[in-house]
Amino acid sequence: MKTCIEVESLHPSDEVWLVIDKDSWAEEHLLMLFEWSKKSEKYGLAMSNPKFEYWLLLHFEDGYGVSNGKECTTRLKKYLPEYDKSFDPRIITKIMIDKAIERAQKNDTSFCEKWPLKTGSTVYRLIQRICN
Repeated sequence: MKTCIEVESLHPSDEVWLVIDKDSWAEEHLLMLFEWSKKSEKYGLAMSNPKFEYWLLLHFEDGYGVSNGKECTTRLKKYLPEYDKSFDPRIITKIMIDKAIERAQKNDTSFCEKWPLKTGSTVYRLIQRICN
């Protein structure tokens, strides 16, 4: 990301976000990413725990009870049966995005500034920035 920022010139209105899964990242590495994101108000970190598919799942349901990546994918496939790291994004409506944001905020009970310590997603923070 640092190299990309150096090579590409950012416009005054540009922001740079890292969007990651929790997966098996060591806490020390996550902390490095978080610290990077705090170096500028133009930087952000959005993370889904256990994985990005949890953010997608929130477009369809509350996501309660998801405890691991496999369960997350299984639940998502109820709504997107052919899902395999891609899908037709046109099926996602503005109403679904609004519901996903609402659900993610509701699940962000710790309001952890860094990242979701339990199942959750802070991707909604990025989406809110895009939509505003």
